[in-house]
Amino acid sequence: MSLTNTLCVVGWSGSGKTTLLEFLVGQLAARGLRVNFIKHSHHDVLLEPPHKDSARLRMAGAAEVMLASPYRVAIMRELRGADEPSLAEHIARLAPADLTLVEGYKWEPVPKLEVFRPSLGKPALYPDDANVVAVASDAPRPEGVRETTAWLDLNAPAAVLSWLNGRIGAPA
Repeated sequence: MSLTNTLCVVGWSGSGKTTLLEFLVGQLAARGLRVNFIKHSHHDVLLEPPHKDSARLRMAGAAEVMLASPYRVAIMRELRGADEPSLAEHIARLAPADLTLVEGYKWEPVPKLEVFRPSLGKPALYPDDANVVAVASDAPRPEGVRETTAWLDLNAPAAVLSWLNGRIGAPA
């Protein structure tokens, strides 16, 4: 897996990850950059009603089912007890992109942007994870944060975008 231009966005539920990601993806895509996105879920994912042909054939035993239309393509793969594929395997299946953003996979040793709101009452991840290269927060930078960790204003998403442009070598 190439980690070049891959960034995990991590943080507790309710911290604002999706809102920030939506802004970043929208801005980058509007400038013509190709951005891939992977979202990890701990829950079962249901993308089609069980009575539809594709679901019925998947449940009948098909290893993978592709839903294809003039608007989008989706591939569903049943793991049937096999180990969950790694982040590297997922990235390898994607088409090439200027940037791959990943929500979740906080345990992976890849560069991370943590979205951190102290008001949630949850502990920050950055003190214990050297892979957190930046923190977007609504609080000022506390003392003791590694000098190599960027501290970004979560309430100024354009500043987060500027940091990300610098990280991936894209023009502002």
